[in-house]
Amino acid sequence: MAFRKSSAVSLSRPTWFVYGALAAVLIGSLFPLYYSFLIGSGDASSVTDQNLSWIPGGNFFSNASAVLSNPAVNFWKALGNSIIVSTTVALSTVIFSTIAGYAFAKLKFKGNSVLLAAVIATMVVPIQLGVVPLYILMNKFGWTGELGAVIVPAMVSAFGVFWMTQYLSQSLPGELLEAARVDGCNQIRTFWHIAVPAARPAAAMLFLFTFVAAWNNFMWPLIILDQSNPTLPLALSLLQANFFVDYSLVLAGVMLATIPLLLLFVFAGRQLVSGIMAGAVKG
Repeated sequence: MAFRKSSAVSLSRPTWFVYGALAAVLIGSLFPLYYSFLIGSGDASSVTDQNLSWIPGGNFFSNASAVLSNPAVNFWKALGNSIIVSTTVALSTVIFSTIAGYAFAKLKFKGNSVLLAAVIATMVVPIQLGVVPLYILMNKFGWTGELGAVIVPAMVSAFGVFWMTQYLSQSLPGELLEAARVDGCNQIRTFWHIAVPAARPAAAMLFLFTFVAAWNNFMWPLIILDQSNPTLPLALSLLQANFFVDYSLVLAGVMLATIPLLLLFVFAGRQLVSGIMAGAVKG
């Protein structure tokens, strides 16, 4: 009696076209960063030179030192403010979005779909339309020029709620929640011990995206804050508030502001990818 051998699924290796496409994407992604470093390592005359060399100059550290010691920029205070704002906004967005996403995804109550649709509908409203009433509200609170005026309006986002709702609805089985309730877990314990571990990969992605967006936010801090209490993008804009703009100093400051984000990706990238893969395998 002949037995048919079970053939194992073989994964084919990527072709040269895939590697070429990935290399092109990588080069295209790194080129703006390299070009910023190239300009930041030069001087004011090299920026306007038509025969710009693609080899970095030796002035980056002197330009960076000029940015750090510029009293108008107040770099270190701006850096601390950006860390406070970005971390607080990212953490609060993850917490509130996870709670709301769990409620929309797994709790049955009247108006569930209507409320979720209303939250998603706010994503189509341009942010600029809310600037004037938001400024009036912050002025009545006495928060003009304070970091709270930047943090509080961004403590939760419609995208974050939608992101966590979609993820939890797909990755968190209802049977697991029912088993937790049978074992005597109340709603809070069920959320903390079941939903939160399942939501970690999506929460990590949401934290990273929100942190970067809050770090690079320029429009609202420009409106509500002043030069004595700026965030980092607002402080760096002071480098070009003259009739003559030294782009080597400006881009040296941009590179300094990018370093914390690069460090975040370096230290959190591996854990982020492993969390996503673990969530995909469990799902």
